[in-house]
Amino acid sequence: MKKKAYTVAIAGATGVVGQEFLKILQERKFPVKELRLLASERSAGVKMEFGGKEELVRLLSEESFEGVDIGLFSPGAPVSALYAPKAAKAGCVVVDNTSQFRMDPDVPLVVPEVNPGAIAGYKKKGIIANPNCSTIQMVVALKPIHDAFRIKRIVVSTYQSVSGAGKEAMEELSMQVKSLFNMMEAEVEVLPHRIAFNCLPQIDSFLENGYTKEEMKMVNETQKIFGDSSIKVTATAVRVPVFVSHSESVNIETEKPVTAAKVKALLKKAPGVVVADDPKKGLYPMPIDAVGLDAVFVGRIRQDISVPNGINMWIVSDNLRKGAALNAVQIAELLIKDYL
Repeated sequence: MKKKAYTVAIAGATGVVGQEFLKILQERKFPVKELRLLASERSAGVKMEFGGKEELVRLLSEESFEGVDIGLFSPGAPVSALYAPKAAKAGCVVVDNTSQFRMDPDVPLVVPEVNPGAIAGYKKKGIIANPNCSTIQMVVALKPIHDAFRIKRIVVSTYQSVSGAGKEAMEELSMQVKSLFNMMEAEVEVLPHRIAFNCLPQIDSFLENGYTKEEMKMVNETQKIFGDSSIKVTATAVRVPVFVSHSESVNIETEKPVTAAKVKALLKKAPGVVVADDPKKGLYPMPIDAVGLDAVFVGRIRQDISVPNGINMWIVSDNLRKGAALNAVQIAELLIKDYL
């Protein structure tokens, strides 16, 4: 018999994504019977509010997942590597927000608006991977275009907020701004260089091919989600002094003839997408407008005048919501609807 409510564990509960998990579970009225908040020794013992009650954060351990139906993970890749398989072995279906399992061929990589059917593959390992935040917002916008015109090449430059690097990076930006306004030196500890009033063309470490790990995540994850390794993707990922919401300049080339008008019409009907595109009135997506909202916002949709079948667009989304917690909760909603 189908359950009416589920035992849900959040691993990494006190981090920025963990806090967003809590908020979204409440907002979407997810049927939670019991909630287990799990974190490291540093955070265990604190209390967090959920459903009008205070919940104690417990220490993440091997025994944490007995009787748990769904685990929402965002504790960092090394911790997920250790505990996600243990949770799955205990009968918990893990939705993991880290990079640990994304390219594992036995783990589905899912964006519900794009490839919901892939969720069925969770039975192999008991784990479903949440894609990279930048990948999620891009593929939500590109999926209807790919279906109609077949995208053969993507060139993307990202403008990623500091919240993508965690709570410490957000605090660093705040402290650096305060220091600089008070004519003091800005201390750099979390990010590679000063982020206040600056842009860093480096997110994560550099690889042998000159790309960063973040850039190659977008390449590999896009191909896996679309199920098409022939799509050519090249990315440049940049950290910008914005607290929340990632922006992307995306250029695509399609196999079939395409126009900006057709793309706008498609995206206006696309699930999870809001078209904000009236440049003459100063209407286009901005990071500040996306904060706290679920949608992927698309604007500046225009013909690429340099190639046939080319389109340029600007994509913005709250990276903590659709780029992380919301996407994971949407996966959990499909799990309980169709599989659990």
